Amino acid sequence: MFTLEKPQPDFEAFREVLMGDEKPRRTHFVEYAIDFDMMNTIAERLKIDMKPFPDILHYVPEELNIPQQPLDVYEMARSTIKFFHQMGYDYVQNFICSPGVGMLIHLSLYGKRRLADDTAPYATPGVKRVWVEENKGLVTSWEEFEEFKSKEVLQLPIKEVYEFISENLPEGMKVAVAGGSLWEVALERVMGYVNLFRKLREDPDLVKAVLDWIGERLYNEYKEVVTFDCVGVIFHADDLGYKKGTMVNPDVYREMVFPWFKKYAALAHQHGKMYWYHACGNVAAVIEDLIEDVKIDAFHSFQDEIMPVWEFQEKYGDRVAVLGGVDVDKLVRYDVDAIRTHVRSILDKCMPRGRYALGSGNSVTNYVPPENYLAMMEEGRKWKP
Repeated sequence: MFTLEKPQPDFEAFREVLMGDEKPRRTHFVEYAIDFDMMNTIAERLKIDMKPFPDILHYVPEELNIPQQPLDVYEMARSTIKFFHQMGYDYVQNFICSPGVGMLIHLSLYGKRRLADDTAPYATPGVKRVWVEENKGLVTSWEEFEEFKSKEVLQLPIKEVYEFISENLPEGMKVAVAGGSLWEVALERVMGYVNLFRKLREDPDLVKAVLDWIGERLYNEYKEVVTFDCVGVIFHADDLGYKKGTMVNPDVYREMVFPWFKKYAALAHQHGKMYWYHACGNVAAVIEDLIEDVKIDAFHSFQDEIMPVWEFQEKYGDRVAVLGGVDVDKLVRYDVDAIRTHVRSILDKCMPRGRYALGSGNSVTNYVPPENYLAMMEEGRKWKP
């Protein structure tokens, strides 16, 4: 049974493990994202003293008559710190006013979307999931691109929030800057899948112009926060593939996307920070680019159906740290005993090699049974070298 212990965060020890300077003396934990619904559920179950996160990731129909409280980004930051600290992480994964968030809000205001019922067991009853419009986004021509650029992007208090986090971060912890996506935003939000794929053939200059516009904005926001002492890592996320390969010819990434990734990684390294990278899908065709050219320090997102985390580590773990790897499908479907067995197996394979941190293969969604997440964390605590 998972119980809260006195937290002992040590980000510097975590960093030494991931960079291969030290072998792990205990399990370090990592997540790119934990759904707010799940964090609220776990906090209530374990009696973590934090205010619940508001339902900002869903569409709440007016007929539900749920009063919408003013969004307090500072209280959300405080709750995030409380949760990650109490659960035993060495860092806070910060999505509150992080680089790219203003852009996503901007796109949610002007963009196209589809709504569907959220059937996850820990979702607020009646809320809707928001899905992107896959056919055509906001930009299908140069004229629409100019119109899109003319709309003022919401400016969030990024600097002020990071100052607040600096003042409230427990000793031994750092912040992982959860950066907004570049390729994924252009693909899903700005241009739309079908339209973007077509434009790659008909007007590749337009696609590159969109990517450069987003990439520059994201770089400038990373540049603003990476100087804070509380920041330990940029954790950039950009899904590049599906189960069998990359979404487009890898040369498209090499020409239009990876140059920006290199700038983000170089920026982190110039300030003594790490650069972690999350990508869903089969990225075998470009993993050497990411390791050798972009120079990522750690890779995240694994599906056993594509390549189990222990196989990835055996193949690449001498050059890049490996994050997570507990397949989300198993984390959802297995019972607690099976999860414990599976997690122990991963730890037994990955921990002796080093440069590894335990967590989900993708994220802790609001349809993961809380007892399975807690079992994963408890097995991590039990591991001894």
